[in-house]
Amino acid sequence: MRKIATTLLALLLVASLVIGCAPSDPPVESQTPKESEKAPEVKPTDKPDDPEEPVKPAALSITVQVEADWMDHYEAAAKRVKDANPDVEIELKEVACFTHLETLEQTDATNEDVADVFAIPADRLVSLANKDLIGAVDAQAMAAKLGGWDDFDGGLGGLFKLNDEYRAFPFNIETLVAFGNLKNAEALGLEVSEDLSQVEPLELNYLPDPAYCLIPVFDTWFGVALMNSADIALLKQDGDTFVSDMTTPWDELDADKKAAIEILYKYWKLNADNNTTLFDAEAGWGYIDSHFESGSDGIIRIGGPWDIGNMKALTSDGEDLVILPIGIITAAGKPLKHWQGGWGLTINPRIEEDPAKVALAEAMICEIVNPEYAVDLFKAAGKILENVPYDVYAASDLDEVEKSLIKAVLESYADSPGRPLFEQYGNVWDTYKNAILSWNAVKPADAAAAYAEIKASFDAMMANLK
Repeated sequence: MRKIATTLLALLLVASLVIGCAPSDPPVESQTPKESEKAPEVKPTDKPDDPEEPVKPAALSITVQVEADWMDHYEAAAKRVKDANPDVEIELKEVACFTHLETLEQTDATNEDVADVFAIPADRLVSLANKDLIGAVDAQAMAAKLGGWDDFDGGLGGLFKLNDEYRAFPFNIETLVAFGNLKNAEALGLEVSEDLSQVEPLELNYLPDPAYCLIPVFDTWFGVALMNSADIALLKQDGDTFVSDMTTPWDELDADKKAAIEILYKYWKLNADNNTTLFDAEAGWGYIDSHFESGSDGIIRIGGPWDIGNMKALTSDGEDLVILPIGIITAAGKPLKHWQGGWGLTINPRIEEDPAKVALAEAMICEIVNPEYAVDLFKAAGKILENVPYDVYAASDLDEVEKSLIKAVLESYADSPGRPLFEQYGNVWDTYKNAILSWNAVKPADAAAAYAEIKASFDAMMANLK
């Protein structure tokens, strides 16, 4: 009899929790079954100490991982879910995302210190799924209730889909944008239109000074922006195998790819001839910051939304800062493009056998990323939602720097390809970086010689992948 009552309770909760995902509907009151539909009274097998107090089934509950700075937003989301479903419990576990992931990977999903709902970066999804450390969610149904997507699978949703299962739901988008220093530009005699949409692109092929454009292209994370401008695949899947454009002989590269490599070499040589430390894996970062700071000679650089604090500090608390889509920088006339990346919210596979818990977890995820509270989420966590148009942020009380950052991220993201998530891509990071940095010692005479170093590195990488 106890089992029947618990099962009926779970089914009722599933129905109400799914309704809780919708952003525009008012909170759903907990539904009380009609007298004829009520589950039979629960009668325990063992006589309790106090016969007047019936034994009640345990309340449906989940745990949710949350960063300290996100707590207020998560508490408000949990309250909305519980207001619609008074009988549930949601425990928020304050722990940093990467600390939580480390615990998960060093133990397993059954560890009580691992939450039922937690955030993951897109690049960890495949590895976690292969180790059975994350579950699956009904992302299409959740997306339909939240709204805002024209093509759910064309963005993060598609990246999170493995073997016809969605292993996470989109949390926030990430990509690289361009940061410009207006004061430095004006000091160098460059005019910048007040209408940022009219700003002329900066072509990498015609830089008069290495400080004009500060890009650590030796680092793969930033270098792919140049590679993507020419559709160069450092590594991609081809059926059951992997291929790389960087193993193609120099003479067989198409014109766009060859032009990108020539610009990469020319950019390296400009810095080498001027004895800068930009192409130094250790000193390069400090070089970029020092030249980008207001009063120096750096004009433009690229970075992510997570860099906004440093960018403001280097530009008189943002007074000299302008933020633009990454495509404002071009290579042989082709706009730079980074990746469509970001974070997802997923569930612990240990709850997958309990439909009511899964429904509660999905309801909580829906409320965390509820579009009606997109501005609150940005204020709390700096997260930008994929399915919320810029107009929503523009009409908010966010400051102008924050609004320009969001606008640039959304536009850059829309023009970028999806980030490769297969585990083998991990081989690319050092392969590309070491090849570019080798130029400092080899000192190639021309782009063809420079490319020979890249090709040799990628030939070796591909041999190891076979």
